[in-house]
Amino acid sequence: MFFWLLFCLCALASVRASAPAGPWDAFNYAPKSRTVFPTAVKKVYGRVQNAKALISKGTATLVGNGSWVALDFGVEVGGLVSLNFEKVSSKSSIALSFTESPVFISPLTSDDSSYPSANTSYDGVLHVPAPLATGFWTQPSAWLRGGYRYLTIVSTSDEPVTLSNVSCAISFAPHFPNLRDYSGYFFASDPAFHDKNFLTKLWYAGAYTVQTNTVPLDTGRQVPFVKSPGWLNNATLGVAGPIIVDGAKRDRAVWPGDMGIAVPTQFVSTNDLLPTRNALSTMFAAINPTTGALPESGPPLSQLGSDTYHAWTLIGTHNYYLYSGDTAWLQSVWANYTKAVAFLEGKVDSSGLINITGLRDWARLGGGGHNSEGNALLYQVLVTAADLASHVNATSLSAAWSANATALKRRFNEVFWLLSAGLYRDNDTTTLCPQDANSMAVLFNLTTSAEQANSVSKGLTKNWNELGPVAPELPDTISPFISGLELQAHFASGNDARAMDLLRREWGYMLYTPLSVQSTLLEGFTANGSLSYRSYRGYNYDPSYTSHAHGWSSGPTSALTYYVLGLTVTSPQGRTWSVAPHTSGLSAAQGGFTTPLGWYGVQWSLKGHVFSLDIDVPTGTSGEVRLPFAGKAVVNGKETRVGDNQALQLAGGKYSLLVTKRERFFSSRPTD
Repeated sequence: MFFWLLFCLCALASVRASAPAGPWDAFNYAPKSRTVFPTAVKKVYGRVQNAKALISKGTATLVGNGSWVALDFGVEVGGLVSLNFEKVSSKSSIALSFTESPVFISPLTSDDSSYPSANTSYDGVLHVPAPLATGFWTQPSAWLRGGYRYLTIVSTSDEPVTLSNVSCAISFAPHFPNLRDYSGYFFASDPAFHDKNFLTKLWYAGAYTVQTNTVPLDTGRQVPFVKSPGWLNNATLGVAGPIIVDGAKRDRAVWPGDMGIAVPTQFVSTNDLLPTRNALSTMFAAINPTTGALPESGPPLSQLGSDTYHAWTLIGTHNYYLYSGDTAWLQSVWANYTKAVAFLEGKVDSSGLINITGLRDWARLGGGGHNSEGNALLYQVLVTAADLASHVNATSLSAAWSANATALKRRFNEVFWLLSAGLYRDNDTTTLCPQDANSMAVLFNLTTSAEQANSVSKGLTKNWNELGPVAPELPDTISPFISGLELQAHFASGNDARAMDLLRREWGYMLYTPLSVQSTLLEGFTANGSLSYRSYRGYNYDPSYTSHAHGWSSGPTSALTYYVLGLTVTSPQGRTWSVAPHTSGLSAAQGGFTTPLGWYGVQWSLKGHVFSLDIDVPTGTSGEVRLPFAGKAVVNGKETRVGDNQALQLAGGKYSLLVTKRERFFSSRPTD
């Protein structure tokens, strides 16, 4: 078994090549070593002698019950703490507490991860009781802490304790010897934000967030939840590991909706798709063999009753196959996949719409009955299912699913389009226009014209405040998950300035607010920017429970690659591709990603009326290029004219392209 796992990991590593080195590497938040040390002392209370020595592996002494020191690791980390006890007595004892946000630094409790409690102290501390032995000590593995930035060490006796060499052994991304060895990159300067490196930092923050969500198999949050005070992260998460989960601190379980954002991030940054395959395999392994229903979440939660998250598993299957081209895996789950599609189609009633009865979702209110979000997801399931079927020679299924998608799109627009608002309504009995369904309608191409898509894009801004969109379907809530879909919808509808505005409002707040961990991305926040996300909707008014490293918040990472850089794959493994840069008020951008076929890279710049573009894609592939300006083109010595929205067809290789707006002329030639 170990040999087989090692073989799989080595095979995957051969696919995950290293991205080119450059100035962008300075913004990679991933640690340089799998063992990390504190970078600063955040706070000292009582008598702590030589506290600053702890940031250089030195020795410090805590004197007196209640004396403590809070250490800052500089970025989100997670794993097992180790330290040396240099000098102790028979009665010396300490405790450790952990938090992602500096708001919850405390010698009495950690931020909450086991269960939300209004007193923000469910988890408590990890006691290291007397008698302490001198020498090396390591945190017991069951008490692993999946995500934190701040570690507080407190003396819990009157006897002094001298310790040194405080560190954390990183547990996430266990198959990465070098956490910084990404297979993709992005680099651009932002002329409109207070930090010109914002876009590059944000791309890497999303990438690092998803890395922290990639965990060993037996490190899930224990369910049933441990009694307070306490936490345990020793539950089995699925059929194989490593596996992708929703958050570093919590829930530490597979959530397919979250993967709808996290997996594209994973693809463009690390191309680390083994955890995705393991997560999807886990969901299909838990299918109801009679009904075809899929669970909402993976074990140990294993929650049921969500039609939307059922749909996200099916959409995620297409994402995984598009990025990996893993036909053998697709064939292995095909019987369960088709049964799961049939489960959703079986809920389509005489209205021609799906009747949502599995009500669990991303926390939104409503959602039952003839709901627009659920129907948008079913449409995307049918479109992607038709494509998958074409790759396994299931031609009749492909045709049937495609026809059903066409019919559903027609009914979707007949029932949900609210002309007076210029938006889609939540269901067939309301005038509420939700953020989720409207964003999905544009992104999934449910709109029937560019004018309609533009209307939705414009209408969505009615929900905005200075920090981002407040979701009508979950009042007082800014959801980076749904905003990640909205962000892409603005780009997809050609409203690039609007997309960049949203990016700067919402993710600019998340990445720079002193409430956050400032290296990975918040699960969500309230309309006024507080951490009391979902307080009234399952989180029991516990702001410490909010995750600060949630992959569903990483939407900008793939959006910057797919839209600003303009680089996407359009068939499995990138056998076909597209380059269509959205200049978005920027002067230049560069980056790329890796698939099993090789490196895909783009670099563009805009100087005055001159747009230049360099493309480097594997030979044997083919793709299309769409440029900002129409005009005459010269490609390999042949002159042609490219009109607005006309694609230039190119074979794989290296190209340099130039377009001059004033003259509406550009040339293209292969480069060495």
